[in-house]
Amino acid sequence: MRNIDNLKQIIKFYLVVLVTLTSCGGKHAPLDPAKQALKDDSIIQVYIKASRIPAVKDSSSGLYYQIIVPGVGANPTQNSTVKVNYTGKLLNGETFDANPTGKPISFPLNGVIKGWTLGIPFIKPGGKILLIIPSGLAYGDDGSGPIPPNAVLIFKVDLLNIQ
Repeated sequence: MRNIDNLKQIIKFYLVVLVTLTSCGGKHAPLDPAKQALKDDSIIQVYIKASRIPAVKDSSSGLYYQIIVPGVGANPTQNSTVKVNYTGKLLNGETFDANPTGKPISFPLNGVIKGWTLGIPFIKPGGKILLIIPSGLAYGDDGSGPIPPNAVLIFKVDLLNIQ
């Protein structure tokens, strides 16, 4: 058991180093999107194995997800407005965004990052999903606020309803 804990610590350390190295520096040249997608995929695979997350990869987009609770009713579409509770984290576990506790947020799915637009329709109202979003489906090489360039993002989302 101790060896498994040590292995987890080592993997987490290397993930933090990798994320740090890929996000350091000020201005940078944009990376080739195909190369970045491959890099993100490798990072995500290491993360889900180390974290023992039974995530599924959407082969057409590169988005990884785990349906925790499927929900009931109709699935939202990319043009739906949804009401959710969510938490967004970086791979190092740092929370960069969350809606205030007890105050769900509503927004149109076609007005958010592509990873949400593609991932939220996998569940129905009452559903819960974990989205592991490659940087190309998030903020890309620009980053945003506390999100560094080329960051893979993790969101836990509770879909409360479709409006």
